Amino acid sequence: MSHLLHVDSSLGTESVSRRLSAYFAEEWRKQHPDGGYVYRDVAAQPIPHITEPVHQSLIYPDTDHGQSAQERELTAAITREVLHASVIVLGVPMHNFTIPSTLKAWLDRIVHPGHMAVPSPLSGKKVVAVLTRGGSYAPGTPREAFDYQQTYLKAILEAIGLGDDLTFVTAELTMATVAPQMAQFKPLAEASLANAHETLEKLAQ
Repeated sequence: MSHLLHVDSSLGTESVSRRLSAYFAEEWRKQHPDGGYVYRDVAAQPIPHITEPVHQSLIYPDTDHGQSAQERELTAAITREVLHASVIVLGVPMHNFTIPSTLKAWLDRIVHPGHMAVPSPLSGKKVVAVLTRGGSYAPGTPREAFDYQQTYLKAILEAIGLGDDLTFVTAELTMATVAPQMAQFKPLAEASLANAHETLEKLAQ
């Protein structure tokens, strides 16, 4: 049975990344009415950054490093959700040119040597990363080199076997609708958002 894991990381409850990831999840569930679904909001319920005992336990899982039972169960729960998913959708706004630290904390629980084996236990899943940016970081733009959002996610997801079927869907210039100084870019922002919706609908099939 197909199973969707839906992860949001935006601080804003009405953010573009949340709306787009929710759109994908809604379309996917229409197409897979018998499919499983798990939702994790790492902004509303932040995952603690890993401690030394947690870090050592991820690297050397056969040894007791003094991590608490609560920390152990949190890591296990996150890992189970990823392992059971056949499809993963990530809602990822750009924060200071990269991903939110809340999503980084989630990734830190699943990025470890046990998942970096070839093949990885996480391989074979479809991953849709929905990226939103207030400005534009597209190829050829002045800030192209400032994009540490997609470049980081691509590298880290590929490292743990989640890059086999990885698609980035990007909505840019999201600040154009609220920032007067960016009003001239509204048509580009609207076109980018429409394209994201169209792409997500196709990917949800």
